Amino acid sequence: MHTVLCAIFLILQLSSSMPVISSPSSARHYKSIFSFGDSLADTGNGPVIFQRFSIFNPVTRPPYGSTFFGRPSGRDCDGRLIIDFIAENMGLPYVPATQVHNGSFHQGANFAVAAATTLDADFYHERGIPGAPSKFPLNTSLGVQLEWFESMKPSLCRTDRECKEFFGSSLFFVGEFGVNDYHFSFQKKTVQEVRSFVPDIVATISMAIERLITKHGARSLVVPGVIPSRCSPPILTKFDDASPAAYDSKTGCLKAYNELGMYHNSLLQAALSKLQAKHRNVRIIYADYFGPVMDMVESPHKFG
Repeated sequence: MHTVLCAIFLILQLSSSMPVISSPSSARHYKSIFSFGDSLADTGNGPVIFQRFSIFNPVTRPPYGSTFFGRPSGRDCDGRLIIDFIAENMGLPYVPATQVHNGSFHQGANFAVAAATTLDADFYHERGIPGAPSKFPLNTSLGVQLEWFESMKPSLCRTDRECKEFFGSSLFFVGEFGVNDYHFSFQKKTVQEVRSFVPDIVATISMAIERLITKHGARSLVVPGVIPSRCSPPILTKFDDASPAAYDSKTGCLKAYNELGMYHNSLLQAALSKLQAKHRNVRIIYADYFGPVMDMVESPHKFG
């Protein structure tokens, strides 16, 4: 699935399928990129963090990295991720993973970690939900990644004015967040029970964006929605006890699970619209991952 997603993200970038909710009309030149998220944005943090706790991570071995880098690059992909293509198009270096890179982060930093959730591990511990946040001794949630960013901030700028100018000319990539929250939850909860988590997850993403804007001076943010993960062969195999009626006859995807993704994306877009109305001098972009993936699932012949 990750290899397929690499191709999908290239299509996303080339087709400009990141609709702007609302933004100033003037074009912007970004001097740096700051990225938060999970495996869809992780450029190398996951293997380092997993290794600290003796957790095996297959991305450290071939065929990961074989298509572009010629070696495993720490990405859950055999080539580049969307964040890599964005950096290339902006004329910036690939966004360095903070757990790997030892140099300067003045042109950007990547805090994303594979398997990261939106909500903190305590949320899942309290509900008896197994998975990466509870099975592993890890907590790399959105809130934790923001704390890592804030710890780095003094090394990037010193005064409020300097920070405002620096982060105002940076692009913030916040996500994808949500897929892992739902994936881990499905191991113990029904679709309806997991659906009740969506408002909390979207609210957490919204609060993180508000924090980046008001506390740190972010002026340009890309916020991806979730993918239709229940079209993925590994996920379909894991949930192979579903009844025939649970599958979409056209695509073979699990309907109820993908409807949950659409619900998440609709709430997220509404939350971003409210934030945009509140912060009119800020550019907030919703990145549609769901639609292009479904287009490939429904019409694979169009993509070779």
